[in-house]
Amino acid sequence: MTDDSSTRVLIAGASGDTGTELLAVLRPTDLTVRATTRSHASVDYLERLGADDVLVADFFEPGDAVAAVEDCDLVYCALGTPPSYRHTIGGKLVDRTGVSNLLTAAVGEDVSHFVHQSAIGVGSSKAGLSVPARLALRGSLKAKADAETAIRRSGIDYTILRPGRLTNEPPNGDIVVGEGGDSVAGSIRRTDVARVMAAAPFTPAARNRTLEVVNRDGLSGSPKRVVDVDWAFDRVKADRDRMRL
Repeated sequence: MTDDSSTRVLIAGASGDTGTELLAVLRPTDLTVRATTRSHASVDYLERLGADDVLVADFFEPGDAVAAVEDCDLVYCALGTPPSYRHTIGGKLVDRTGVSNLLTAAVGEDVSHFVHQSAIGVGSSKAGLSVPARLALRGSLKAKADAETAIRRSGIDYTILRPGRLTNEPPNGDIVVGEGGDSVAGSIRRTDVARVMAAAPFTPAARNRTLEVVNRDGLSGSPKRVVDVDWAFDRVKADRDRMRL
């Protein structure tokens, strides 16, 4: 991708907290950004934040997923279930069904890279989340684990990011990255997650990897299996001043 101005990217779940931060990161770039939301009421808001076009889409519907990824080169998946009892009981969750529909559409569109926001506590990283939290979130954690497995098996180039507990503090850029599940635990600023997601497709060391990410000042316990990733923040101009909403 040498011509960023001709590169169209999709932010699925752009009206969520992480999605809006990601849109703020990508706003100063030459990338053409398509944002999706389930609510017509959010369209003007996302346009004001810098989306080049906004699509109202329900990712439980495969046809909406196909329409969302049409002509896109990169997909950023920030889909997630809003706070509700469904995190405990599971069932039909966008964390599984919606991501699966989006992934299938991305493979069909020959998307070059799929960046997915998961969470510490999913799959092999379950030790990074307390037992009470795992019980309370068991439904959505299982759904996210199924989505991760589908992404890794799909054949698409991907980066799966498992952030720790998300906070709304300003970004500080001091990110600790682990790999292998039982690696790092703690908290991370949502803005730093957005920066890492934005840079992932342009970071060769992040390709086809599942990585746990926390802020150094949010670490809980001693980190293990720490890896060094030189995130391509310069490629997406993801500095702390430009990205603030």
